[in-house]
Amino acid sequence: MAYNKVILVGRLTRDPELKYLPSGAAATRLGLAVNHTYNDRQTGEKKEEVCFVDADAFGRTAEVMNEYLQKGREVLVEGRLRFQTWETDDGQKRSKHSIFVDRFTFVGGRQEDGMDGGGFDRTGGGSTQPTSDQTAGGGAPDDEPPATEDDIPF
Repeated sequence: MAYNKVILVGRLTRDPELKYLPSGAAATRLGLAVNHTYNDRQTGEKKEEVCFVDADAFGRTAEVMNEYLQKGREVLVEGRLRFQTWETDDGQKRSKHSIFVDRFTFVGGRQEDGMDGGGFDRTGGGSTQPTSDQTAGGGAPDDEPPATEDDIPF
C-alpha cells in the first residue's frame, strides 16, 4: 500500500500563472517558499531553511487560486507529491518534485490583504467568494480524468 499526501504552508514566490488545457480546463502553477526555523545545536544561533516548491492546481480550484492569490500571500496547500522529468533543448535531463494540489486554504487575515483568511468550496452553489469555514476542493472536475504531464501548458 502506498500513501502520498503533502500539506504545506508557505508564501507565494510569484503570482499564480493561469492557463487552459486543450480540454478547456483551467490549470494554475504556483511557486511556494516554505520556511523552517531552528536553533543550531553547536552555536545556538537561530537559522532558517527555505524550500522552494512548485504546485499545480486544476479546474475551479485553479481559477479561484488565480483570482484571489498573489505573490507574498500565505496559503496552505494539500495534495500529492509527484516527480517530473524532462529534457532541455540542449539535451540535458532535468527533474523536480512538485505538488498536485487537491485543496487549499487561505492563511492570514484581512489586515494582510483584504481576505478573511478562509478557504474556498468549489461545491458552494456557484459562489466564488471564499468563506472562513470552507476550503477548496479537488484538482480536476469530477467528470474529467486528471490532467497528465503532457496536458499541462507550462
